Amino acid sequence: MKHNGESLKLASYEDLFKNEETRQEEQQERVQMIAIAEMDDFPNHPFHVCNDEKMQDTIESIQANGVLVPAIVRPKENGRYEIVSGHRRRYACTAAGIAEMPAIIREMTDDEAIIIMVDSNLQRETILPSEKAFAYKMKLDAMKRQGKRTDLTSAQLGRKLGGKESREILAEQVGESRNQIARFIRLTELIPDILEMVDEKEISFNAGVEVSYLKKEEQQQLVEVMEYGECVPSLSQAQRLKKASAENRLTKEVIAEIMSEDRAADIKLTLGGSKIKRYFPRDYTPKQMEQVILNLLEHWSKEKQR
Repeated sequence: MKHNGESLKLASYEDLFKNEETRQEEQQERVQMIAIAEMDDFPNHPFHVCNDEKMQDTIESIQANGVLVPAIVRPKENGRYEIVSGHRRRYACTAAGIAEMPAIIREMTDDEAIIIMVDSNLQRETILPSEKAFAYKMKLDAMKRQGKRTDLTSAQLGRKLGGKESREILAEQVGESRNQIARFIRLTELIPDILEMVDEKEISFNAGVEVSYLKKEEQQQLVEVMEYGECVPSLSQAQRLKKASAENRLTKEVIAEIMSEDRAADIKLTLGGSKIKRYFPRDYTPKQMEQVILNLLEHWSKEKQR
């Protein structure tokens, strides 16, 4: 159709039902190229960006194909942008010598940004206990704040419509039990030195949860005892430390005493098969090898006592 010599473009069926707000949102949601130098980290971002093997794969992929999935950013008052999703891609671009990357600019509240940031990062294959701990806490706090809005809830304690608490909803979303969510969040009470040991699996997750109930100064004393004695608390030791702390009797001396208990029971010795096989006939089973070794140790112990 033409009007005054100019072609008129007829609106599609869908466009007829779009209001101005929707059209503005679609305009804002378009992918744009943004300079990496104008992007800032998300405040208190709980996920680490590591230059590991997977990062090297990402760098190589971006060098070959570019950034296939746009980042999500939100505008800041100073004209810069805050990364909500895309910290690893930004790092890879920088390493690959790329000055800008595609991103979706989206206006959102702090709580909306936190929820998107956490959800996008929880898709990673490998997540450290500390990352889950702070991510769950940040998202749960954001959900509770949203739950206090009268348009989303009918109660003041973060209970959502349908009678579900924020923690219950979070548990369903991430595939964890409510109790496990609470246990992960407990890890945020650990001092950095101990939390790092949990991440490195030097201290078990369960023991770390128990230690998190110690006061900060007690945790620091525990670190000193661990460094001096070259030891880490077992679950049972961590439980005794927690009990002593609750009873206000956990001094450095008590920590040292508890950490010296069960030391013999915690000793583990592993002999690789390649080291000992050459001393046995080929048809010997591991059980037969074990019995011979125990017999020899028994003989050695008796000789030593003479």
